Amino acid sequence: MSSNNVTLTTPDHSVSLPLVEGSLGPSCVDIASIYRETGHFTFDPGFAATASCKSAITFIDGEKGVLLYRGYPIEQLAEQSRFLEVAYLLLEGELPGTAEMAGFEDAVTHHTMMHESLKNFLRGFHYDAHPMAMLCASIASLSAFYHDTLDINDPAQRKLAAIRLIAKMPTIAAAAYRYSIGWPIRYPRNNLEYVDRFLHMMFEVPSEPLEMNPVAAKALDLLFILHADHEQNASTSTVRLVGSTGANPYASVAAGIAALWGPAHGGANEAVLKMLAEIGDAKNVDKAVARAKDKESGFRLMGFGHRVYKNFDPRAKIIRAMCHDVLDKLGVNDPLLEVALKLEEAALKDDYFISHKLYPNVDFYSGLIYKALKIPTEMFTVMFAIARTAGWIAHWIEQHEMPGGRIGRPRQVYVGAEPREYVAIDKR
Repeated sequence: MSSNNVTLTTPDHSVSLPLVEGSLGPSCVDIASIYRETGHFTFDPGFAATASCKSAITFIDGEKGVLLYRGYPIEQLAEQSRFLEVAYLLLEGELPGTAEMAGFEDAVTHHTMMHESLKNFLRGFHYDAHPMAMLCASIASLSAFYHDTLDINDPAQRKLAAIRLIAKMPTIAAAAYRYSIGWPIRYPRNNLEYVDRFLHMMFEVPSEPLEMNPVAAKALDLLFILHADHEQNASTSTVRLVGSTGANPYASVAAGIAALWGPAHGGANEAVLKMLAEIGDAKNVDKAVARAKDKESGFRLMGFGHRVYKNFDPRAKIIRAMCHDVLDKLGVNDPLLEVALKLEEAALKDDYFISHKLYPNVDFYSGLIYKALKIPTEMFTVMFAIARTAGWIAHWIEQHEMPGGRIGRPRQVYVGAEPREYVAIDKR
C-alpha cells in the first residue's frame, strides 16, 4: 500500500482514498470505503477503469503493446517454449525444471481420457448442435463425475482439477466435433504430445493413419500459447466471479466457456471468416475498405484493432509470420484466404487504418490458420477455449490462495420506476 492518497470531494463530503500500487502498471484508487464515507457508489460501465482483484499471473500494457506471462515476454515464450510449459508457468508461477516438466506432462497425459458416460451425454444433443454448447455442458458435467474431489479449500484437489481440465478439454472438444459430423469418437493417443494428440483425435479415422504436415502442430501450439491467458478479460472475470461464490472449478470454467462464446470475445475469429465470406472475392477488397471507412455504411472490418492494445497487438506480430508460413508450406489454395491476404495488404498500407491504428489483430490471423488447417469455423471458439483453460484455472486457483477473498457483487445505477401502488387487474 502506497503512502500516497487522493482526495475525493462530493457536495457533502471530502474523503481521502489510498492508492494501491502494483509491481507494474498504473496505481489504483482504493474505493472500498467510498460508500461508507460519502454515501456514493462509483459508476464504471464495463469495469473499464476498475481493478477487480490483485493478480500475479499476466500483465498487459496496451499503450506499448506488452504482454507478460508471470513476467516473461510473450515474444520469448512464443519462440522458445511449448504450450504445456506455458500452462505450468501460469499455474505454478515459475518455469519448470526438467523433472518438474516431465512430471507435469505425465500427469496431464494420464488424465486425458473422458468418462465413457460422456459419450451418452453428447448423444443427447441434436446432431447439428454447436460444439461450444456441447463443450460448455460437458465441462460443467465433470463436477458430477468427480464429486468426491471438489473441496476448493484443499490445495491438492485444486491442483488435480487443474490437471484434469487441461488434459480433458482437448478430448471433449474433439469428441464434440466428431459427434457433430457423425464420426466415431477417437480415444487420446498418449504416445503423442499434447497438440499432436488433439489433432489425431480431431481428424484421424479408423480406416487409415493420419499424416499431417509438422507445421500444423507447430502453428496450433503457438496459437495455444498466445491464447493461454489475457488478464481480466470477460471470460476470465466470469470464472473469477463464479469462483468467488465458492463454485467448483468445473462449473466456474464452464461459465468462462459460456462467456467466451460471445462474438465480441472468443467468437471474433469466427466473425472474421464470416466477413471474408461477405466480401467474397479479392477484387471486392477495395470496395470493402471504402465501406469500412464510411461510418454510415454499418460495415465493419472484423479482426482489426483491439480494445486493450492501442498501438499494436504483440500476439498478432508473432502469429502473422506463422500464418504466412502455414499458407506457404501447406500450399493452401482458398479464395477466402486470397481475400484475407489482400485485405491485410490494403489495411497495412492505407493511411486511414494506419492513423486509426486499425492493425490486423490476433483474431484475424488465428482464423486464417484454423481455416488453412481445415478446422471448421464452428470450432474456432472451441480452440480458443482449449488454450484459455490454462489461464482460467490458474486464476481460479489464485483467487482461492489469496487472503481476503469476497464474493463478487457489482453495484448498479437504477433507472427504473419510482415506488408506486399496485392496482388490481380489473381496474387497470
